[in-house]
Amino acid sequence: MALLKMQKNKAYYKRLQTKYRRRRSGHTDYFARRKMVTQDKNKYNTPKYRLVVRITNRKIITQVVYSTIMGDRVLTQATSKELEKFDVPMGHSNYAACYATGLLVARRALTIVGLADSIKGVEEADAEDYHVEEEGEGDRRPFKVILDVGLIRTIPGSRVFGVLKGAVDGGLHIPHNIKKFPGATEPEERTMEWEYDASAHLERILGTHVMEYMEMLSEEDPERYKVQFSAFIENDISADDLEEMYKECHSKIRANPVFEKAENKGITHKREGNNIVPSEGVHYCRAVKKSKAERFSRVKQKIAAAQAKMMAAAEEEE
Repeated sequence: MALLKMQKNKAYYKRLQTKYRRRRSGHTDYFARRKMVTQDKNKYNTPKYRLVVRITNRKIITQVVYSTIMGDRVLTQATSKELEKFDVPMGHSNYAACYATGLLVARRALTIVGLADSIKGVEEADAEDYHVEEEGEGDRRPFKVILDVGLIRTIPGSRVFGVLKGAVDGGLHIPHNIKKFPGATEPEERTMEWEYDASAHLERILGTHVMEYMEMLSEEDPERYKVQFSAFIENDISADDLEEMYKECHSKIRANPVFEKAENKGITHKREGNNIVPSEGVHYCRAVKKSKAERFSRVKQKIAAAQAKMMAAAEEEE
């Protein structure tokens, strides 16, 4: 019989350190987070702001966040679903929606910190390389944030860089370069500079790629076009209307980016045991929270019932 060497002994388990919960679940890259959050001690508790971007299947979520010893705090936020208020009723997950959402969160953040009047950014989207810190507008320094993309793969042309470009054009100071933007071309030699085609990037910002796909699909497969672009058809928006729609959206965002809370509808909720009955809508179930004594008593009842069952089974065998 072969000898088996014990690899994980008592000394191994004594030194084992459990990883953070969000690292175990694969939600947070703590190596990157540490770099973005750590602030110099001589900054005297000055917040270090991050532009957090998360992309789901249906919408784009952006937040301006800073970290404290008690946890993260959100300065402001914007989602692409809010573009409905700016007359963009659908297409809330494409590149054009990313740019508009970045523009919206940038104008909101500058309004909160009191820089909206002194820093205008790019008045009309042209996709040209723009850095607000080089303009020297106003007496105060521009509002600096760091792009936080989480676990999103930062491949060239990714939608997350649409949010970045919108926020930069909105007036935020975000350290970046044009290498990841659509239209950027890598040079043949390392010593040469990157080439950047702003017109190609502008087509993505104004939804030209969506317009071309709509036209192609309507000609080649009308049935699939009706299914895939049903929301566009319901809102009576054709391919030719997209560019003008996004331009108007940008101007409306600049005119009034302030978040407005929804009005209180006055719906009341009444509890009847585990059932919640609202004044409007369908009732639903929410279990009543038990006290510690009730939970312990419930466990004792289960143990007693299991013991009684075992005793009864033993008596039957005898």
